[in-house]
Amino acid sequence: MDRRDFLQAVGGGVLAVTSLPEISNVFAAKTERMPVLFIGHGSPMNAIEDNRYSQGWREAAKKLPKPKAILSVSAHWETEGTHVTAMEKPKTIHDFGGFPKALFDAQYPAPGSPEFAKQTADVVDLTKVGLSQDWGLDHGTWSVLMQMYPKADIPVYQISLDATKAPEYHYNLGKELRALRDRGVLIIGSGNIVHNLRMMRFDGKMYDWAPEFDEKIKTFIEKGDDMGSVHYEKLGSVANYAVPTNEHYLPLLYVLGAKDAKEKPKFFNDVLDMGSISMRSVRFG
Repeated sequence: MDRRDFLQAVGGGVLAVTSLPEISNVFAAKTERMPVLFIGHGSPMNAIEDNRYSQGWREAAKKLPKPKAILSVSAHWETEGTHVTAMEKPKTIHDFGGFPKALFDAQYPAPGSPEFAKQTADVVDLTKVGLSQDWGLDHGTWSVLMQMYPKADIPVYQISLDATKAPEYHYNLGKELRALRDRGVLIIGSGNIVHNLRMMRFDGKMYDWAPEFDEKIKTFIEKGDDMGSVHYEKLGSVANYAVPTNEHYLPLLYVLGAKDAKEKPKFFNDVLDMGSISMRSVRFG
């Protein structure tokens, strides 16, 4: 799409075009390809605690080139259809209960990016992508970014998980989002490979199925066997326990789709927490 087509497309639509330089910044020449990350986010308390997980996120951010924008695929925004947040000032959503007041007081006032939201919709052919004004940044996004980018000075927007679609759809959508990496967008999938809240334990012990499933998915990732990760349910009973519902697993598939075949995984925070939560995180690129 050239500048003329862009102006005609948005002239009476959702984007407020203020000046040609702003458009040029969004549709600039290709940048250095940004990495893509999957983050095991775990408890919302990691947003305000200094622990091994938050330290791992901060260290990961130090090694990244500064992005023009961050696109988050969070486990905590499920919809019918696929949508991206397109507001200029996304709100901080406290989508949890039973935590200390300090966590509810936390705010992450990063700007949004209507421009990158529109560009994201444009690069996707798999489905129509809606531009949403009704969401914001949920804790799957801001709890991680508060540690990685505490200044909140990088535009952040989210893409939703279509809960009506099978895992392979999410993987294929990740493939289409790959093009954004060449426009300065850092894509972060935020969830957990193993996530069974009903079976959490606090006695320091581990269920056998949790590390078994986590290791099997790690092996798929190391071998570049994306279809093994996509069709995780073929792993049987360990998958049933590790992924009782798949909203925390699906963000990984976006990251696997968005990586290049030649990019090797770099794992960090590769431990399990509370018996049934994998904090494993991985970077490509």
